[in-house]
Amino acid sequence: MIKILEKRFAFMNTNIRILTIRQILGMFTYRLVIPYASLYILALGGDEAQIGLINSLLPLAGLVIFPISGYFTDRTGRVKLIALAGYLTALTWLLYVFAPSWEWIALGTLLRGFMVFQFPPSSAILADSMDPKSRGIGFATMMTLGNAFAIFSPYIAGYIIELYDIKLGMKLLYTTVVLAQAINATIVLKYLSETTTVKKSETKQNILKILKNTYTGIPELLQQVPKSVKAITALIGMGFIANAIAAPFWVIYVVEIIGLSSIQWGLILLLESILKTVFTFPSGMIADRYSKRLIVFVAIFLSLVSLPSLILAKTFTHVLLIRLVAGLSGSLFVPSCAALLADFVPRDLRGRVMAAIGRGSVMIGATGGGIGGPGMGYIFTLPVIFASFLGGFLYSMNPIYPWLCILGTTVIQLLSVVFFIRDPVQVEE
Repeated sequence: MIKILEKRFAFMNTNIRILTIRQILGMFTYRLVIPYASLYILALGGDEAQIGLINSLLPLAGLVIFPISGYFTDRTGRVKLIALAGYLTALTWLLYVFAPSWEWIALGTLLRGFMVFQFPPSSAILADSMDPKSRGIGFATMMTLGNAFAIFSPYIAGYIIELYDIKLGMKLLYTTVVLAQAINATIVLKYLSETTTVKKSETKQNILKILKNTYTGIPELLQQVPKSVKAITALIGMGFIANAIAAPFWVIYVVEIIGLSSIQWGLILLLESILKTVFTFPSGMIADRYSKRLIVFVAIFLSLVSLPSLILAKTFTHVLLIRLVAGLSGSLFVPSCAALLADFVPRDLRGRVMAAIGRGSVMIGATGGGIGGPGMGYIFTLPVIFASFLGGFLYSMNPIYPWLCILGTTVIQLLSVVFFIRDPVQVEE
């Protein structure tokens, strides 16, 4: 039995273990705060339109930072970039801890956007460290462990908020995020190993030249990747846009329109996390053995029949069923789509491609705010900024409008899978 387990988890080399530990600690603390972030903004004097404004600030810096990070990811040390981002992120979260008004949250969100330079190097080092034959199960294992340790985060947070009220409760919760970021950065700096050779002579370029070359080189970069990668780009792009529109308003809709309490919302997210934890690992195994494209199709179909139906929900049970189906969809989608992208993109292009479009996946039905993905590529920045503004405007007009937008984006996702995405004939190393 021990030998069987050792063989099954042979892909968990030192780098994968360190990145998994980093993800576990990060997800546990992040999920304490993100489901209730919008309520915190309201408590600090903001309104629905300002929630949309704040969330639109997060991807803004990516227009500049992602191309620079993608350039250096393929040419310089990745570990130091990841660790530096961790320490700086901890400092930006302090603004949330001491915020006296919603404007501080806006500033913190803008500054956090500059920390996205960690995603291209972390995505590239993760893909490089995995055996191509085990990528599906590798991504699934990391996601499963992250979800497992974060299962109780929303419920714990809901209890703390009910106990201390939204302001003090959220300040305490944001403090744990600060500590987690600092610890993660230290672990990365000390234990994570490089997967690329540093060529210092290649790093000396003017930043403006890097930006110019990056954006003018987008057509050429897209020409170097298969048609399925372009379709995956559209697929995850629609996901980011849907999350930008609706994610900040899940908790507000559930609490203010349907009438659930913070603890009930936390319990729903707890049960969703349990389901994700149970299904993510076998989803990765199935994707590696059969068809990643088929798993992605099933995941998108499930999201189509679940997420927009929130506008019909009236009770705790209705919302719970919607989130459970969304959780199943996410457990299928994230490891399969991320592995599918890694299978298509050559190693020497991964830094630039993942800077452009992200790691290759996006959370299904993200809640609380943000975009719901492990690093959004810079080509999505302007659409997501617009979508965040649009989400606040639409919700203030009619609370059901964001979920009608989800319906439209999900249909586009489903069509992209059916007509343009295929499993690769030859997998990239």
